[in-house]
Amino acid sequence: MAIDPRTIALIKQRLDDAERNIQYVRQALEEEPNLSQLEDTTDAQPASSLEEVLEGERIIEGVFDGQNMQGNDGEEYPIPPNYASKSKIVEGDVLKLTIETDGSLLYKQINPVERKRVVGILVVDDQGNFGVKTEEKTYKILLASVTFYKAQEGDEVTVLVPEHGDAEWGAVDHVIHH
Repeated sequence: MAIDPRTIALIKQRLDDAERNIQYVRQALEEEPNLSQLEDTTDAQPASSLEEVLEGERIIEGVFDGQNMQGNDGEEYPIPPNYASKSKIVEGDVLKLTIETDGSLLYKQINPVERKRVVGILVVDDQGNFGVKTEEKTYKILLASVTFYKAQEGDEVTVLVPEHGDAEWGAVDHVIHH
């Protein structure tokens, strides 16, 4: 029994999301100070210094590349596809990531690029990847957008892309079902 390419694409997307989340958690754990070392040195450190270490959060800014944030620290940070889809984040938008002490990740769009809307038709390639074929080119789109809008191949889709430059990815703005 053959599995539909769209189902395979969805499974791959969910696995990729899970792997990114695991990488994030591991990175956050590696960067947290060793609490047992802090406990051993509490007599040597003023209480305010210890509180600052425990209350500290990391803030990283970066640019959205269509799937991930390329941080100003040279690292790549996965953006939850549902957030990117629902927030209509466009390739080139500047984001801020706050990594809280409990490991929570909070993204915020802080400097959106100028946008334009283009209209095309939802297409699926041989590997099950979705795109929007316009007169100029085919833009990749997130699977989360396809599922969020319940879009199907052949639907008319409006995507947001940067006003300037050549983008690979588009953010789905709305879908007209056919």
